[in-house]
Amino acid sequence: MLKIAIFISGEGSNAVKMLDNYSKSNAIEVALIYSSRPNKHLKALCKQLGVVFHYSLWNENEKINLLELCKKLSIDWVILAGFLKLIPESFLTHFPNKMINIHPALLPKFGGKGMYGMHVHNAVIHAKEVESGITIHYVNGSYDEGQIIAQFKVAISEEETPETLAVKIRALEHKHFSDSVAKVLIPSRH
Repeated sequence: MLKIAIFISGEGSNAVKMLDNYSKSNAIEVALIYSSRPNKHLKALCKQLGVVFHYSLWNENEKINLLELCKKLSIDWVILAGFLKLIPESFLTHFPNKMINIHPALLPKFGGKGMYGMHVHNAVIHAKEVESGITIHYVNGSYDEGQIIAQFKVAISEEETPETLAVKIRALEHKHFSDSVAKVLIPSRH
């Protein structure tokens, strides 16, 4: 069984979806959820499911502690699900090509530092794009520049707002992210 850690910085809706989907799996186990912000709801859900929940600030000491915790729990893969921090070289070295991120736009457009959440949706609408979507990609040492695994698209209507686009993008994430990760981790089963 492959053990994964999910890193989040927000509400963690994709992490909740993965916890639900993978709880039925005999191939993937969510062993750790790390949050760079307090998250009482997800902490309670992890306690109920027997998953380690770890919250701490993202500073140099905590990066070292978190890597040690991943090693202690024998984590095989790290999944970034709305995690807004740049991953340090120590993690990239320990998890070579074993870190996956999701981005709420069709990379390479609308990526990079500061491009997350409503910032992305505002930029997409302002640029008068006719479609947007999500990009699932490997993590490297730069924001949103890792090799693309999959993209899923949605049309943008003329009356689209950043708020309505955010709803469409969240639906794409919940529909495709955990399945796309599973296809990478366990390719022979899909």
